[in-house]
Amino acid sequence: MNSSLRDQTGGRPEQIAGGIWRVRLGQPEQTVPTAFRMRQIQTKALDALPETALPSFAEDSISFRLTPRGVLVRLPLVPDEHLFGMGLQLKSVDQTGKKRQLRVNSDPMADTGDSHAPVPFFLSTRGYGVFVDTARYANFWLGSHQGPSDPMESKTAESGVGTTTDELYAARSLKKSEALIEVPSASGIDLYIFGGPDLKTALQRYNLFSGGGCLPAMRALGFWYRCYGPSTQDDVMKLAREFREREIPCDILGLEPGWQTQAYSCSFLWSNRFPQPDRLIEEAKALGYRINLWEHAFVHPTSPLYLQLKNQSGDLAVWSGLVPDFAQARTRQIFADYHQEQFVSRGIAGFKLDECDNSDFIHSPWSFPECSQFPSGLDGEQMHSLFGILYQQAITKAFRTENRRECGEVRSSHALAAPYSSVLYSDLYDHRDFTRGILTAGLSGLLWCPEVRQCESTEDLIRRMQLVILSPQALINGWMIRNPPWKQVDIEKNNAGSFASGWEKVETICRELIQLRMRLIPYLYAAFAVYRRTGAPPFRPLVVDYPEDAHFYPVDDIFLVGFSLLVAPAFLGQTERSVYFPEGKWHCFWTGEQFQGGQEIMVPAPLERIPLFVRDNCLLPLARPFSHCADNTVFDVDIRVYGESPEKIVLWEDDGISFDHENGTFNEVTLEWKDEAGLVSRKGSFTPHRYRILSWEKQDVGKH
Repeated sequence: MNSSLRDQTGGRPEQIAGGIWRVRLGQPEQTVPTAFRMRQIQTKALDALPETALPSFAEDSISFRLTPRGVLVRLPLVPDEHLFGMGLQLKSVDQTGKKRQLRVNSDPMADTGDSHAPVPFFLSTRGYGVFVDTARYANFWLGSHQGPSDPMESKTAESGVGTTTDELYAARSLKKSEALIEVPSASGIDLYIFGGPDLKTALQRYNLFSGGGCLPAMRALGFWYRCYGPSTQDDVMKLAREFREREIPCDILGLEPGWQTQAYSCSFLWSNRFPQPDRLIEEAKALGYRINLWEHAFVHPTSPLYLQLKNQSGDLAVWSGLVPDFAQARTRQIFADYHQEQFVSRGIAGFKLDECDNSDFIHSPWSFPECSQFPSGLDGEQMHSLFGILYQQAITKAFRTENRRECGEVRSSHALAAPYSSVLYSDLYDHRDFTRGILTAGLSGLLWCPEVRQCESTEDLIRRMQLVILSPQALINGWMIRNPPWKQVDIEKNNAGSFASGWEKVETICRELIQLRMRLIPYLYAAFAVYRRTGAPPFRPLVVDYPEDAHFYPVDDIFLVGFSLLVAPAFLGQTERSVYFPEGKWHCFWTGEQFQGGQEIMVPAPLERIPLFVRDNCLLPLARPFSHCADNTVFDVDIRVYGESPEKIVLWEDDGISFDHENGTFNEVTLEWKDEAGLVSRKGSFTPHRYRILSWEKQDVGKH
C-alpha cells in the first residue's frame, strides 16, 4: 500500500488548535505520548500567536506505506531546507542529512540519535514542525542522501569522482529530497503538523501543544551542590556552614545514594548515616538550604513500596528490584503518595531521578530489556521511551498535593515534556557535548544541565563553571570529592585533604561566577514565565530566532538566554574565540564594548570571563548579591539600560513556591525607559512585592 493522503480514509489534515493539524495514517497504537500528557493543550495561548496556514506539503504530498516492519511515512523536502530537533542530541544540532534512531540510551557513543531524551519532533527552516506520536524506537532519515529515485536527478546532480574519504561521503545537495520516518511494529501513526509562519513560532506551538512551558520554583534557579557520596548527616551540615561562612551562595544541597538503606535497587528509607533526617531538613532550612534526594525507581524487596507494587510492575527485575509500571495511573499514585507522605510533607525540595533511561554501551549493561512486559500492556521498548517522563509525572503529583513546585533532576525524558521542571543531566562528560545539550534541549521542550563534576585542571573547572551558571540549572556534582572542587580538582588529593596552592583565588573566581547566577535570577524567572505562557524557550540556539540566516545552521556552541543575552562559551585552551553575531548591535556584558552584527568577530576570552553579550535596545535587570532564595526574599535590582530605544521588560512576581500563579495570584512588573528615566508599573493581585528597583544605569554607547 502506498498512496497519498487524499486516498486515505480519515487521512485529511484535521485542525485541532490554532496552527496545529493532525494527520491520521492507518490505525495508530493506543500507547502513545499524547495518551499520557500532564497538562492540556494551551488553546488560548495558541490563538494569540500569529495566524498561519497549513504547510503546503501537508495538503497532498505526504505518503505512507504499511510494511512487514511497521509504518513508513514520506515527507517532501526542498533544496536548502534544514531540520532541527529530535530531542536531546549531544553530538549535533543541525540534523539535516542524518539518520536518527530515537532510542533511549544513557551512553550515546556516536551521532546516531541515541539519547537520554529522544523526541520524535523536528523543526524546519521553512517554518513548520512535525511531531510523530509514538513511543517506539522510530527511525528518521532527514534528507540529503535519501531522495526519490529519479534518473533526471542523477543527470543534474553534482558530478565528479571523489579521491578522499571526505569527498566520497560528503553530503550532496539534491534537487529533490525527503524525510523518511519508519515506526516499527505499528500499523498506523498520528502526525501533528505545527505551522509557523517561522521556526520559532512552530516551536512555540509544539510547547503549547505539550501544555506550555514550566515555571520552576524560584530557588531552583539558584545554585545547587551535590554532596560527597559517603557523607553523613554531620558532613552535610559542616559543608552547609562552610558555604555560608565563605559567602558561597547556595540554595539546594543534594544527597547521593548513601542516604538510603539500600540503593541499586532502592529502599526509599533513611540509612543510619542520617539518623535524624527531620533535624537535618530543619537545620539546613534555618541556613537557607533545601534538600534534594537521589533515587531511582527500581524497588528493593526491603522497601515499604515493594508489596504494593509487586503486581503492578514489569516481569523482569533491575538490580533485583521491581520496575514499576508507571503507565498505570494507580502505580503512579502509589509512588506519589509514598513520596508525599515520607518526604515532601517533611520539607524535601525535590529528587534526582537517576537511571530511568537505559544503557547498552558500557561494560555492565543494565535496565530492563525491550522484551519486558508490563501489566498495562506496554513492552520494554515503549516503556523505555515513556519511563522517565511518567516517573516525573508521579513525583510532580506528590508536590502538587502539597501545592509546592519541586526542585528536581532527571536522567530521561521524552515528548510533550515542556511542562516538567526537572532538568536533564548525564554521566557523560564532554564539555562541547554538554554545550550542544543546552541548544538541542531547547528545540524540543526540554531543559539540560551541563553539570560540573570531575575536571582536568583549574582552567577546565572555571570554563565548566562559566557554562553551568548560564544554563537551565547551575549545579556542581561533588559526589566524588570530599571538598569543593575549587580547593583541589585532583580527586585523590581532594579526598586526602591536600589542597592546591592558591586555592582561595580559584574560590574567589567561582564565588563571583555563582554570584552572577544569583544576580540573573529575576531575569531568568521572567524568561521562564514567558516560556510558561507563550511556549518560547528560555535557552535556545541562534537558529530559532534567526532561521533565515544560514550562518547559524551549523553553530553548535553559542546560544541565547531569554530575550537579551547571547552566550559564547570558551573551552579548554582558548583565550579568544570567533562569534558570528546576529543582526543589530551587541554589547559585551563585562566591558560595554559594542559589536556590529551580521559578521564574524574574534572576541577575547580571558579565563576569568565567559564571552557574554547583551542585545542592543534592551533593559537588563540584575539583582544585588545575596546568599540564597528564601521564601520571602525581596530582590534589590539594578537595571542596565542598553541602546537609545530599549524595549520594555516584564518581570514575573509571585511567591516562587506554589502553584497559586495558575489561579491568577501573581504580578506583572513592567520596566520601561522613557524620556531618559526608568518607569515601574505593577499589574496583578500578589502581595507582598518581591522586587525593589534601586537604580537605572544607562550604558555608555561609546565605551570600548
